[in-house]
Amino acid sequence: MARYDFEFLSEIYNIEIIARGKGVQQRQFLNQRFGRGRWRKMKGRALIEYSTGKITEAEIHWFEAAGIGRKLPKAIRDFD
Repeated sequence: MARYDFEFLSEIYNIEIIARGKGVQQRQFLNQRFGRGRWRKMKGRALIEYSTGKITEAEIHWFEAAGIGRKLPKAIRDFD
């Protein structure tokens, strides 16, 4: 499965912060690509549909900053 090639069918729930501030290892890349912000790495669950048509509940990881929004969502694990 393509970890980046999917669409959300539900809202993200069970949201948790994995890392923030200097704990976000890709912080320099995120600042250059999307602008400076207080970046946090987040995780949660959502119902998604892959480009192949498979529908599943998956754990999603993404980066988020106030005023910038959610960036680079990635499906980590399926729960089927």
